[in-house]
Amino acid sequence: MTATDRSLELINVAAQAAADKLAHDIIAYDVSDVLSITDAFLLASAPSDRQVKSIVDEIEEKLLKELGAKPVRREGDRDARWILLDYVDVVVHVQHSEERVFYALERLWKDCPELPLPEDALKTRGKAEEHARLSGDGSGSDGELS
Repeated sequence: MTATDRSLELINVAAQAAADKLAHDIIAYDVSDVLSITDAFLLASAPSDRQVKSIVDEIEEKLLKELGAKPVRREGDRDARWILLDYVDVVVHVQHSEERVFYALERLWKDCPELPLPEDALKTRGKAEEHARLSGDGSGSDGELS
């Protein structure tokens, strides 16, 4: 693993913030060996546009308050289907559950090492599928996030 200590710090605070706002399927990858532009990606999702925005706002607030970090770029706010926060060392992707299944970023980065996350973030694994099943929309059966 070659992600810097700073990157790991950012990932952990962002993952905990996402978990605090009930994000689904939080996962982080060390992409430093395959990308020169960043060390790590954090992926999280939510079943509604409003929750996507809420998660992103919480991540921004916690990273600023706890680590003094501000994103150099924030994209995707208008539709809130996929919001990207670029902190240079790490890039945070918060997607609507439907976009998460469609774009399947996990498949793209599956060969990269997974980064350790706080326990609360790990507990979010499988929540998107569970939410889809409970809400009866059926989208969880085709879009398994593995």
